[in-house]
Amino acid sequence: MIALLQRVSGADVRVDGVSVGAIGAGLLVLLCAERGDSTAEADKLLRKLLAYRVFSDAAGKMNLSVKDIGGGLLLVPQFTLAADTNSGTRPSFQPAAAPEDGKRLFDYFADSAAAQHAGVQTGRFGADMQVSLTNDGPVTFWLQVPPAAAAQVRS
Repeated sequence: MIALLQRVSGADVRVDGVSVGAIGAGLLVLLCAERGDSTAEADKLLRKLLAYRVFSDAAGKMNLSVKDIGGGLLLVPQFTLAADTNSGTRPSFQPAAAPEDGKRLFDYFADSAAAQHAGVQTGRFGADMQVSLTNDGPVTFWLQVPPAAAAQVRS
């Protein structure tokens, strides 16, 4: 699974002009399931995401997590993060999970996040969404937990 996380002072996701999720200070997370991902990858990525230290402490160092600051968490499904851009000028989305698997894993991730952290909001899987954010820093990180099959190939 892939997560592109951005530290924000605020973020909002809209569908058909209506806000479906909004947060103040916290993390906007674009989330993508890859082929071969399971709940094991989702669990591992969520643990890392909730503990990832991207917020400043009193000394101005990135030593605090979203849990430490009680920040919001806006999860937005985005299958394009898995795009293969290695050839030609049109991306291939072959590495992304099939839509039904992507939705199942996104919903699982969002439900697990909400069970472990207050202030979780989400976009809508499969919808045409407009995402607005104020990136604080800017601070943006790419986190990836490869599918178990892919990790074995890389070993």
